[in-house]
Amino acid sequence: MTATRGFGIDIGGSGIKGALVDLEKGELIGDRLRIDTPRPSTPEAVADVVAKVVKHFGWDGPVGITLPAVVKKGVAHTAANIDPAWIGTDADALFAERIGRDVKDVAMLNDADAAGMAEIRFGDPAARTGVATLLTFGTGIGSAVFHDGKLVPNTEFGHLEVDGHDAEKKAAASVKDNEELTYHQWAKRVNRYLTVLEDLIWPDLFIVGGGVSKKAEKWVPHLEIRTKIIVASLQNNAGIVGAAAAAVEGIEH
Repeated sequence: MTATRGFGIDIGGSGIKGALVDLEKGELIGDRLRIDTPRPSTPEAVADVVAKVVKHFGWDGPVGITLPAVVKKGVAHTAANIDPAWIGTDADALFAERIGRDVKDVAMLNDADAAGMAEIRFGDPAARTGVATLLTFGTGIGSAVFHDGKLVPNTEFGHLEVDGHDAEKKAAASVKDNEELTYHQWAKRVNRYLTVLEDLIWPDLFIVGGGVSKKAEKWVPHLEIRTKIIVASLQNNAGIVGAAAAAVEGIEH
């Protein structure tokens, strides 16, 4: 019998969010819990918060957890918007020990990959054919690339060099807030980034997500590129949903 409920935690540069998930509908069950990402965001400090989130919901099944990092077989290999101490950390083992689970009951994924998996499964069917690229605009820029619905894990297109800069340093949603840019001003930067990216990978579809997707009408209409753009249907909950599904199905990269 396939599980109809799961539990996911999405670790970001600014917040750690967790919730119960309806795996048939791709929706959160009840409210999510969000706790600010600790400063510094060391593995131990983040694990403490994750344990609090799990305890809050009283969840005793498999747990899916995302990291803003390249994750291979449960080990973090990068740390763009979290503490550098994450590099080389066996996140699977750390979280399993902290939340009292067997390692096989913890699924670690890159945050954008988890969000993309949720969008492919529960979002616009157009994303399931051809090359679809999900981009999450938040503290940084996450990317997930799919070909006919199959994930190419751990792409890091948010770190593409654009005009001599790491793309996310100019076009992440956090930059808009930090530099007090208008949506129109920020959209110009996003447009430049997307133009460079589409010339490299020639996708059939861009899916734009992250917290800023809730206000898509303020910036997406300003984007002028050849690739079709749609807004993530799960918005900023996609990472939680994708993580929960991965945990139940034993998916890990």
